[in-house]
Amino acid sequence: MKIAADFVAWFRSAAPYIHTFRGKIFVIGFSGEMVTDDSFVSFIHDINLLASLGIKLVLVHGARPQIIQRLNEHQLNINSAMGIDITDTASLSLVKEAVGRTHLEIEALLSMGLSNSPMANAAIQVASGNFITACPFGVIDGVDFMHTGKVRKVNISAIETRLNQGDVVLIAPLGYSPTGEIFNLTLENVATEVASALHVEKLIFLLDSHDHNETEKPTLPRELTVAQCKLILQNTADFPEEILKLLSCAIKACEKNVMRTHLISRHTDGAILKELFTHYGIGSMVSRESLESIRKARIDDVGSILQLIEPLETEGILVRRNRELLEIEINRFIVFEHDGMIIGCAALYPFIQDRICELACLAVHPAYRNIGYGNRLLKSAEEITFSQGHDKLFVLTTHATHWFIEHGFQEGSLTELPKLKQDLYNYKRKSKVFIKPLKA
Repeated sequence: MKIAADFVAWFRSAAPYIHTFRGKIFVIGFSGEMVTDDSFVSFIHDINLLASLGIKLVLVHGARPQIIQRLNEHQLNINSAMGIDITDTASLSLVKEAVGRTHLEIEALLSMGLSNSPMANAAIQVASGNFITACPFGVIDGVDFMHTGKVRKVNISAIETRLNQGDVVLIAPLGYSPTGEIFNLTLENVATEVASALHVEKLIFLLDSHDHNETEKPTLPRELTVAQCKLILQNTADFPEEILKLLSCAIKACEKNVMRTHLISRHTDGAILKELFTHYGIGSMVSRESLESIRKARIDDVGSILQLIEPLETEGILVRRNRELLEIEINRFIVFEHDGMIIGCAALYPFIQDRICELACLAVHPAYRNIGYGNRLLKSAEEITFSQGHDKLFVLTTHATHWFIEHGFQEGSLTELPKLKQDLYNYKRKSKVFIKPLKA
């Protein structure tokens, strides 16, 4: 029974993400190392699942280990400069062969019926094509990169046509020039430029390194802004080269209207599902601006506020409010919004003549408790109260006495409250009075 209850709770918590992501475009980049891993078939299952949920997918794969293997078989060395491989004329044909073979293997896995898998009988159509126009990387600091190139243009209309037909678009790290030349590209460059050109909802990179949030080295925060990423790049010694490279890609993508960029370790089973459909995720997410804000509530927030406070009303922690009352008093509320989701609320009832304000209905979503969100709601409430000319804040509580004491409130008496509030006091609840003086 507990397993069933946990499943229902998880499914309900995932439902908003499923609804939000339907019809959105995700670009997912993964390396050639991942293709050779035993767990790659499980990843393909998850890709099929995402597609079945109505998410439009563009997959960009790498093939570096496959290329190196072919070069080694022909006793050719791979040279690099500035962290980028140099593709000469002798190795270009082997690059094309290795990339082509890898591309076909991925396409075959995506196209098969996946019998005895979670997505058995799911019909996924795969589209490939010359979506990328490339140009040579050029000669930099005296180094000629020859047939190594970079993305010049993305055929947006062709990709969007395939996505609108329900296809999964698979793109290789090769580009073509208008004169018919072929260039070896990096998957990071291709994925970033494709995501930027399409203005996608999410750009997702699967990391080859193990979970950077479970090592002894400095860890990336779960959420980062572009400005925070730039600060990290100024101190490059703290993080692996792979993460620094992908943070640079995330900055570029988010500055070109990509909504979110995710960095996820590929070594966790179901990593992409855990990142996308759980509150906390398991990787790091980069956005242009902060995902969090405290603002005045709007009438369309009523449903979300009710979901927050109803469990606490049932437990007797909060006084019960019906929807009609909440709609009437919505201008009294402030809400804490995180990535489009209301995760906290509080209400303020001023008593102007007494220069005191009541804090009521302070609630935080269970998944976000004990990590400082209640503190930030309280601080915002205090700032609003003081800015409106009130020098005291009071609260009536039956359960959270210690929390309010820890945040500077002192126990008071009913006679210290405004006369109107005294007349409305519910003697059955026997709520305790706590008061906090406010200072600039």
